[in-house]
Amino acid sequence: MTIYQVFPRLFGNRRASLVRNGNLAENGVGKFSAFTPAVLRAIKELGITHVWYTGVIEHATQADYTAYGIRKDHSAIVKGKAGSPYAIKDYYDVDPDLADHVPSRMEEFESLVERTHTAGMKVIIDFVPNHVARQYHSDARLPYVKDLGQHDNTLLAFDVNNNFYYIPHQPLMITRHMQDEDFEYSEFPARATGNNRFDPFPCEHDWYETIKLNYGVNYQAGVACFCPLPDTWTKMLDILLFWVGRGVDGFRCDMAEMVPVEFWEWVIPEVKKARNVCFIAEVYNPAEYRNYLHRGHFDYLYDKVGLYDTLRAVTCGHAPASDISKTWQAVEGIQPNMLHFLENHDEQRIASTFFAGNARAGIPAMIVAATLNTNPVMIYNGQELGERGMDDEGYSGCDGRTTIYDYWSMESIRNWLNQLSGKENSLTEEQSALRATYARLLNLTQTEPAITQGLFHDLMYANTANPQFDPAKQYAFLRKHGNEVILCIANFDTKDCTTAVYIPSHAFEALSFGDNKPACLTDLLTGDQSAGTLTSAYPYRLPLPPQSAKLLKFTFES
Repeated sequence: MTIYQVFPRLFGNRRASLVRNGNLAENGVGKFSAFTPAVLRAIKELGITHVWYTGVIEHATQADYTAYGIRKDHSAIVKGKAGSPYAIKDYYDVDPDLADHVPSRMEEFESLVERTHTAGMKVIIDFVPNHVARQYHSDARLPYVKDLGQHDNTLLAFDVNNNFYYIPHQPLMITRHMQDEDFEYSEFPARATGNNRFDPFPCEHDWYETIKLNYGVNYQAGVACFCPLPDTWTKMLDILLFWVGRGVDGFRCDMAEMVPVEFWEWVIPEVKKARNVCFIAEVYNPAEYRNYLHRGHFDYLYDKVGLYDTLRAVTCGHAPASDISKTWQAVEGIQPNMLHFLENHDEQRIASTFFAGNARAGIPAMIVAATLNTNPVMIYNGQELGERGMDDEGYSGCDGRTTIYDYWSMESIRNWLNQLSGKENSLTEEQSALRATYARLLNLTQTEPAITQGLFHDLMYANTANPQFDPAKQYAFLRKHGNEVILCIANFDTKDCTTAVYIPSHAFEALSFGDNKPACLTDLLTGDQSAGTLTSAYPYRLPLPPQSAKLLKFTFES
């Protein structure tokens, strides 16, 4: 599974003249229609199997769609002009920003799903189960579907059949100085804020634009009631089945660990009765990993706290490469279920000055992430082109991230789309070379059996005292399937090196291949072929450019 996370609001926007903190009219917005068959083919050619379309479901925004029967949101509870895609306003609708013709927005989304499937890829969207926008109201739900909070008893702080948590008899006290309206936002009684704030005083650093959903857990009393099923459970099942019915193949579940595992234990099997869709959990607590996989039935979990944090630290010179071994050891037994990535909408761009400063510095880390095991891997739109994330867009500011709150566009994606459509040769040689590297790597994760299904053997234990190998800057391991063995050596150093890796006799025994047997050697990243062999008698020696890696495949006679 190789995922391309894309943010449609930005991806298809080709407007280059942008205004800081600009509105929809000033800065424009990307559309579903930007994902033409040609664009989707080009994404597929990267080696992609799944496209995660981020920000599809309708969320709160400062854009005015009242002409289409969509209620306007108060600007005091919207982050940025465009709004957060994680402040869901209507679970049964798509973001009107993304449609060419707003009344046909759902049909346009379904057409996007069909085009993606035709291109040979599957569709993932966000499911945001923990919280919704403060002014949540579903215009698109069917008449028989009861809206969230519609029948809540607002006199009770907690009730198992309430959809929200309340602070009875108290108004929400939220002060925003930058607002377009001449009246303040009013909420009475106040409802608990999405980041588990159970008082009426959320601040700028809270998820003040959201309200927490109630799954039957009384946090203040420290008790839970799951029998009979809480009302929120059945409503969320209906929402998931609604999107499955629109052809969606999987859900990336936002802040899944903030929702009780008992809900996932019930809902995921129920959804999979309709269709075997994929569930990916955003979970940051390693102590809960196995709980959400085995009990909660998730297919995959974010590997953020482990591999992402470690690869970032190694890339930036803040940790030794040998620490990578600790990350897979910490998730041994569930490693195939861990989603690897170096960028997503929450994290800083590799090329930003807050991370590595240039995109190619992330190549060794990306090669390790993509080939370490049989687990899925993900990239974020623009990563393959070295998008820097250094724009001061407005609400987001210059923080090394590509904004999810503002109307904006990405220069690298604009140039790539222009070049793809034949308008101009806009990409630099460096960008074209970087994309080609990503395409070679990600396609290998689809075509090389030793990567897709092979065994893994870490070589760091045999090289800690090797004077010809620097475990602080280099990382090495083997993958093996059938009569093929792949040796991966990554160099995180900013300097050239000539390294020599010991292959211990234990590796030959564990992977069941012959010591010092002749083999056809293929450099998988360049295609170069020669004769070669691996042996425990002497280390395998090779030069490595700075911030690079080698994937060397040894094919032995059957």
